[in-house]
Amino acid sequence: MTDEFTTDIYYDDDADVSTLDDDTVAVLGYGSQGHAHALNLHESGVDVVVGLRENSSSRSAAEADGLTVTTPADAVSQASYVSVLVPDTVQPAVYENAIEPNLEAGDTLQFAHGLNIHYNQIQPPEGVDVTMVAPKSPGHLVRRNYENDEGTPGLLAIYQNESGDAPERALAYAKGIGCTRAGVIETTFREEVESDLFGEQAVLCGGVTSLVKHGYETLVDAGYSPEIAYFECLNELKLIVDLMYEGGHAEMWDSVSDTAEYGGLSRGDRIVDETVRENMEETLEEIQNGEFTREWILENQSGRPSYTQLRQAEKNHEIEEVGERLRDLFAWAEESSENESAEAAEAPADD
Repeated sequence: MTDEFTTDIYYDDDADVSTLDDDTVAVLGYGSQGHAHALNLHESGVDVVVGLRENSSSRSAAEADGLTVTTPADAVSQASYVSVLVPDTVQPAVYENAIEPNLEAGDTLQFAHGLNIHYNQIQPPEGVDVTMVAPKSPGHLVRRNYENDEGTPGLLAIYQNESGDAPERALAYAKGIGCTRAGVIETTFREEVESDLFGEQAVLCGGVTSLVKHGYETLVDAGYSPEIAYFECLNELKLIVDLMYEGGHAEMWDSVSDTAEYGGLSRGDRIVDETVRENMEETLEEIQNGEFTREWILENQSGRPSYTQLRQAEKNHEIEEVGERLRDLFAWAEESSENESAEAAEAPADD
């Protein structure tokens, strides 16, 4: 393996926010990412207008934050740089109704996730730059890090470079929201979308939660108390992930006991074995060939019946009830609740 990175990484010295001095940036949406992008850009000296529905619950919040707010269509008509930060599921309709009729040659159309571009749910016209700046963090942390003079790592991709200046303009945007303080990695729309969906489904959201539930159920079915099973299979997960985040697997192995290290190294691959790898490859193939996205589109068109059923089943799992009782009994629950309340206040619902 090579010791050198195979992708380019950009920092503050590689970007200049003044590149956007002649632009008005329309930020569509004022949810978790939207509010962070709009406020960070505004405080970086960029001319920002926020596009929200007339009856949006976020209008008052954006106006209270000192931002100019108008409808999505009007925002796009005023802007030369359009940042699409509404949820993936509503982006095609917003594009058709508000963005496409008001785009002009030379404008930039920007995304924080490339799903609708990569899977052709949105097909931009010629003459328009299409870029992506994707912070690898929830919006409340993008905002908090910016306010603390820190940065949030991000991804940058160019889909259409009609002007010839798309990379410089995207980097200026990335600097405006604070990403180049930490580093921005160059990628492609395809790589970002497919790897992001895979990570969510196979590891971060799907794989981990399934592993936790199976571990919990194995202990409880064997006669161990639900409370002990919760601590061993869910609560302590954060401690391990924090160690991995700080220094990779090596940091984690160095920090746990020799007994834990030997047990993990000798038994881990027995649990997550080649069958799991085969299932992961099948999941990745469904992402690559568009099967998952087609399924998700149809799910939304039919009123989300499977999604609703799956969410309810997850909420009804015994581990949720046990966890709620335990978190109410211990001091760390109060701290967690306070953090969640603060984050909720910083991140209005998506529009």
